[in-house]
Amino acid sequence: MSANAAAAPAAIVAAGNEQRGHHIRLVAAYVIAISLTVAIVVYGFGYYTLSVADRPFSPKHGMLRPSGVVGLKLGFLGLAMFFTIFLYPLRKRWAWLGRQGSARHWLDFHVLLGLWAPFVIALHSSFKFRGFAGIAFWIMLAVSLSGVIGRYLYAQIPRSLHAAEISRKELQERQEALLAQLRQQKVLPEKGLSLLLKLPPADKVASQNMLFALISMMIIDLMRPLRIAKLRRQALGWGECFSTLGGLRHTSHRELEQAIDLAREEASSAKRILFLDRAEQVFHLWHVVHKPFSYTFALLALIHIGVVFAMGYF
Repeated sequence: MSANAAAAPAAIVAAGNEQRGHHIRLVAAYVIAISLTVAIVVYGFGYYTLSVADRPFSPKHGMLRPSGVVGLKLGFLGLAMFFTIFLYPLRKRWAWLGRQGSARHWLDFHVLLGLWAPFVIALHSSFKFRGFAGIAFWIMLAVSLSGVIGRYLYAQIPRSLHAAEISRKELQERQEALLAQLRQQKVLPEKGLSLLLKLPPADKVASQNMLFALISMMIIDLMRPLRIAKLRRQALGWGECFSTLGGLRHTSHRELEQAIDLAREEASSAKRILFLDRAEQVFHLWHVVHKPFSYTFALLALIHIGVVFAMGYF
């Protein structure tokens, strides 16, 4: 056995461990973000629902106002998040930073911070959006929402093997082979499989404008869990349908779940390949929109921070 062959399994195991570690860290970060946000909202709910005129008379005003104990710490947290968010685009320009970790892992935390930042800034401002800070907040919210769309599009573009080069004929052959394999297993009904693997005609996709293509991709992805649940229901009894929440949860039938996983993977892959050209076009357009909004937000945020430090509001 060659050294390369012997090292391959170890590399696979190491990659799997790294991915699991990243998943644990990412989940922990989301839990912390959600828990902290909910805790502050619950604590300050009575204060945040007061009118601006009544807030100074609240016993929590000294804590939750933008320059208060909690409000100021939230501002510093937002500042730290601001600099961390912009590390992701910078790593593409700095060779040293680009060698640190996986681009996909960086993107996951970039998305997390982008989603969390509007909540932190809203709490820091005690939900008062005026002046430069208010404009920056609404632009940041637009950047955050567009970032969700960008992350979705990023997942639609294959980055490995030769998936993007598979012809429609080869794709159809793969789907036919999958159907033949699943029929032999006699686990999933053919009608349900056909519904799961059903896609719009290629010429229709090619003629769609970019907005409708994006909506079509999202609808197909949103409908897939429901179609898979229907597949499970057709293979299960009434009792198991109830215990699996109508087929939405996994069952204990290994053969059934293996067949469903195979069908889900093929359906997802076929959809990505079919919409590849459109997804790339929308992704390029998204960059054109996302970057100017991001830079505008950065400029307004820096002006706000500079004014705060210059005026001594901390």
